[in-house]
Amino acid sequence: MTRVLDVLNLRKLVRLGLGRALHVLHCGRPRGTSGHAVVEFSLMAPWIFFLFVGALDFGFFLYALVSVQNAARVAALNAGFSIVSASSQNEACYYARRELVMMPNAQAFSLTCDQAPLIVTVAPTTDADGSPSSRVQVSYQTVQLVPIPGLVSGQQTINRQVNVKVYGE
Repeated sequence: MTRVLDVLNLRKLVRLGLGRALHVLHCGRPRGTSGHAVVEFSLMAPWIFFLFVGALDFGFFLYALVSVQNAARVAALNAGFSIVSASSQNEACYYARRELVMMPNAQAFSLTCDQAPLIVTVAPTTDADGSPSSRVQVSYQTVQLVPIPGLVSGQQTINRQVNVKVYGE
């Protein structure tokens, strides 16, 4: 069986000519096919780069989304400690800033959290059964990243709101 395959391969090599046959035997591929990978890579490189930038932007936006949700949760838990803290803007701002300290534009946060990129508002409310509660809203503006036309603008504003029942005195 292997002898038949060798004869078929030999006939193929004879048809190619001696020079090309030796090249195929030596390199494993016919002449004229050595630049295909470079051409294919150059055609695919912009798309690969586009996917990489998209994944990087998605990671930044997802991290910001999770962090803002966590900051709103922590600030709301603090607001639920007592009636006094249920309306304390400064305490909610402190806890939200503390949770968002790893954000790329954290140095731009104001101490009172009343201007972009971080706005924290606290409002005392009552829930459905009439007991006191607190509503904390955190609004965060992300850093400018690479916009993807039609999908994502370069900068996003993330808003999260948490309501918590005041469980302290």
